[in-house]
Amino acid sequence: MSILKVEGLTQQFLDKQLYDDAGFQVNKGEHMGITGQNGVGKSTLINILTGAILPDAGKVTWQKNLKIGYLDQYAQLAPGLSIFEFLKTAFADLYAKEQLMSQYYADYAERLDDQLLEKAGVIQELLEAKNFYDIDTRVMQVATGLGIDALGMDHDVAQLSGGQRSKIILAKLLLEEPDMLLLDEPTNYLDTNHIDWLSDYLNHFEGAFITISHDYDFLERVTTCIADIEFGKITKYTGTLQQAFRQKEENKASYLKAYENQQKKIEKTKAYIRKYKAGSRSTIAKSREKQLAHMDVLTPPSNRVKANFRFPYHATASQILLTTNDLEIGYDRALLPALNFSIGREQKVVLKGFNGIGKSTLIKTIIKEIPAISGDFEVASTVRFGYFKQDLKWPNNMATPLQYLQGEYPDQKQKELRQVLSRTGLTAEEAMKPLKQLSGGEQSKVKIAELLLTSSNFLLLDEPTNHLDDDTKSALRKAIQEFEGGVLLVTHEEDFYQGDWIDKILDVESLIKQ
Repeated sequence: MSILKVEGLTQQFLDKQLYDDAGFQVNKGEHMGITGQNGVGKSTLINILTGAILPDAGKVTWQKNLKIGYLDQYAQLAPGLSIFEFLKTAFADLYAKEQLMSQYYADYAERLDDQLLEKAGVIQELLEAKNFYDIDTRVMQVATGLGIDALGMDHDVAQLSGGQRSKIILAKLLLEEPDMLLLDEPTNYLDTNHIDWLSDYLNHFEGAFITISHDYDFLERVTTCIADIEFGKITKYTGTLQQAFRQKEENKASYLKAYENQQKKIEKTKAYIRKYKAGSRSTIAKSREKQLAHMDVLTPPSNRVKANFRFPYHATASQILLTTNDLEIGYDRALLPALNFSIGREQKVVLKGFNGIGKSTLIKTIIKEIPAISGDFEVASTVRFGYFKQDLKWPNNMATPLQYLQGEYPDQKQKELRQVLSRTGLTAEEAMKPLKQLSGGEQSKVKIAELLLTSSNFLLLDEPTNHLDDDTKSALRKAIQEFEGGVLLVTHEEDFYQGDWIDKILDVESLIKQ
């Protein structure tokens, strides 16, 4: 039974054709993953499904009375509300019913009207059926599963970081238990343990969901079907992600062959029209011209250049880049026990631990953005940092990538800046769009472009794989491996650093357990 049907979807964004008469459907209980390269329109599709964006053409039909839950990472969080109080708002309708029931009981005590008692009893049965009196327990189960409890349940939601905000919004959405979940990159700010918990939750979720994720291991674990966006079409595959990709490659080969054949036919027809339009065969030529005008022309394959990174290296004679001595990090209090470690000139080090444990705080301490709580650390005098910050925040999100880089690197020629943006996989058109109109992956590429413009010998990479498609992640992995300097890498994607190229894994979570 179909609970969502998309028909004839067409959307053009400036010069880019995202969808051309595309369609798909989601059936009851299906767990669908949305895949495609950066910029093909995955997040735009979610926005069309929620009604935030109106398509150029097409029809979106939802099953009537369907409760839809959307992971809106930009939702407003009221200052003064604790995390625990915010998560309990997922049950606002039940609390309203409880209040009404209490009023019925209070009115009955004054008027002894049996109808009031009956109404209160109906609500009482409903609350018991909905496990209303176990809400606190349910809130803590989800909070613990996603690692939110480590933040402190009395923490003011207005003081949370972007990643922490995303986690509590996701938790509230799961607690609401809608019939359909729409999830855009739900694992971006989760560590491995919490991704495992979310995977298990979604596998047991009785409703349907659609999720966008560049974490293919996550998609493989939680989906029963895949909707892939390519060539302006949305193709649905039933089965695992690997099965979908195998079928996709076969379909892609067939599509490219059909596209090439059609282009040859179009060119041949145009040549005939040019040659005979004014001659004795003009009638035939005009007929072919009409046929050409009504031809369903296939969308051309993407001409997107694959990313090709090489981080410029600034030579250093220092053997040790960073040494910590009983270093305690945090804000009002220490987040971790005292840290003692070092990173050498060519070492590739992964910083591992659950979200909120202090990985980003450690990096900010190292670059002296925030002071240490106690202890100290020593950075070699010849160190030049290259820092990738995970938050997609810009001084002016209406500036284009080219304008942003021109402001940051005024001595660089515009041609050189365009070349660097091209090396990240961004097209010339995307380089001239406002940053706010770019996808998360495209914005991340602009941040990577900054690293390509500054020579360094110590890369601090805080969740650089968030939002990136598989091809770009592969290019990033290769660039990190080939970088001659030291690297401190934070990522929740364990498969990104699998292999023998990582020299050390600092598991800060294990420090707490000691």
